[in-house]
Amino acid sequence: QRVQIAELLLSEPQHLSAEQILASLRSAGARVSKATVYNTLNLFASHGLIRQLTVDGARAWFDSNVVPHYHFHDEATGALTDVAVPDVEFSRLPPPPPGMEVAGIDLVIRLRKKL
Repeated sequence: QRVQIAELLLSEPQHLSAEQILASLRSAGARVSKATVYNTLNLFASHGLIRQLTVDGARAWFDSNVVPHYHFHDEATGALTDVAVPDVEFSRLPPPPPGMEVAGIDLVIRLRKKL
């Protein structure tokens, strides 16, 4: 079952929820539980094979692209699109608290249709 989950998620750069992965596996005839999907995704994330993203607080997304990048988030559809790091500029960051260093930056640019 782990191999099936890996094949589905790692076949291309993509952002899928556990529910989408579960539905896809079941529609392909796999007998897999929700717990197995979540446990496998958490295992993959803990080993750096995928990134877990929390974008809207409603659900977790699992990103098969683990190189540093940011995201566009379509508020209407929930779709996530990768944004390359060089496409974003930060002119200044606040200094971290004493004894700390910046480990990374997560940026989600929320999108909606123009009115």
